[in-house]
Amino acid sequence: MIYRLLFLLMIATPALAMGPWKSDCHGDTACEIGDRSYHVLEPEGWDGETPLPVLLHFHGWARQGDVVVNHERIAGATKLRNVLLVAPNGLGKSWNFWTADTADVPFADRVLQDVAKRYPIDPERIYVSGYSYGGAMAWRFVCQSGNDIAALLAVAGSIRQTEDCPEAPREVRHVHGLDDTVMDFPIGPDGDATYPVALWKTKFNCNGATPRGDWSVKPFLTLSRVEWTDCAQGQVVLDTHPGGHFIPHGWIGRQLDELLGRTPTYP
Repeated sequence: MIYRLLFLLMIATPALAMGPWKSDCHGDTACEIGDRSYHVLEPEGWDGETPLPVLLHFHGWARQGDVVVNHERIAGATKLRNVLLVAPNGLGKSWNFWTADTADVPFADRVLQDVAKRYPIDPERIYVSGYSYGGAMAWRFVCQSGNDIAALLAVAGSIRQTEDCPEAPREVRHVHGLDDTVMDFPIGPDGDATYPVALWKTKFNCNGATPRGDWSVKPFLTLSRVEWTDCAQGQVVLDTHPGGHFIPHGWIGRQLDELLGRTPTYP
């Protein structure tokens, strides 16, 4: 996929030379791709020309991308970090992430290709995220089409940890609530609380978990972090918290700050 994006960036160069980038769809106005669509939101203060990192975020069940581009804990993070937010619309306000044979993966590929035609993007910094059913769809997407994805940022949703993924992102970050009763926290054999990322630990051939301690941006919610950096490829980060099924305040922003080499801030 990255080579197609690079090609699109090369053929867009003359348009960039003519002045700031323009798109006829953004925010609440969806961009059409055949019979499907997606939403996109530019960051605050962008000059219209500098290539942008991309956060492709899959919405939760019964939602659409317009919710994502107006969501404080998603769009609020990207707007302040010079990241282009892209939010595809699922058919029937849902996603088919259950098996590898899903039309939603090639659809998401087409979304990224279309975004590259409309905006100058940085193909080395494409991040894939999602919440709940969207989190599971983000897992499915990088499992099937993730070799050129810089990082997976998944919230409270995943696919089976026994899946055999043909592709993988360069890095995985996942957060899940211990008291989640919607997309239950997946406890592994012998009470293994790191099982939510078992698939990627195996895929990356990781050794030895490293606890990184607690962190929070709101006093009412503390997150605990474990990392796997001794891996044959990639690395894995797992954040857990005692709460239920939600996007923790500041979680997406912190992941983007760390991935972009910024000092973590809130919001």
